[in-house]
Amino acid sequence: MSSNSREAILAAARSAAQAHGYSGLNFRDLAEGVGIKSASIYYHFPSKADLGAAVAKRYWEDTAAALEAMLAETSDPLRCLHQYPEIFRKSLEGENRLCLCSFMAAEYDDLPEAVKKEVQTFADVNIAWLSKVLSAAAVVSAEKSLPRARAIFAAVAGAQLIARSRSDISLYDALIDSYRAAGLLPTGPKAHSEKRASQSRTSRPPRRLTSHV
Repeated sequence: MSSNSREAILAAARSAAQAHGYSGLNFRDLAEGVGIKSASIYYHFPSKADLGAAVAKRYWEDTAAALEAMLAETSDPLRCLHQYPEIFRKSLEGENRLCLCSFMAAEYDDLPEAVKKEVQTFADVNIAWLSKVLSAAAVVSAEKSLPRARAIFAAVAGAQLIARSRSDISLYDALIDSYRAAGLLPTGPKAHSEKRASQSRTSRPPRRLTSHV
């Protein structure tokens, strides 16, 4: 069996899991979607647990790569924080699907141990990245970056869940805007720069005004 078949199976499994979770990984349906025999899937993935772990691992690896690429594209950590919710928005753009690992996390008690590990890693990767970027942007102190990162991750994942339940991506955008208004998420590099400039102006001693009357 070629590596192309394995990649096709993983792609089909990713779509199925984002729509139906781990319970939606059905070998017969996946084989039909890929155009192979059901038995052929077992060549690459001996069990459903093996497939679930592989697709969850690939998902967090792709997410980690996307996050690091975001950092590589700009030297402004605030811009990266502003763009972060787009990672989750893309799932909703794809036929109102959920983040794969968020969906599987809701099934946690029923997951095999190997799948649980990969689902936890997805959360760990996101939180570690957020914590690093929050510190780099000086949004919070170093000791507060991890709690804030967890709060942001939970809030963004929750916004995606609510938006999906209503099939309304505009609801997701509105929730993200509310997080920014409440101060959980930075409002963006421009607003931050304006705030710093304002703070700088107010910290200067007042100028003496000269009357022209």
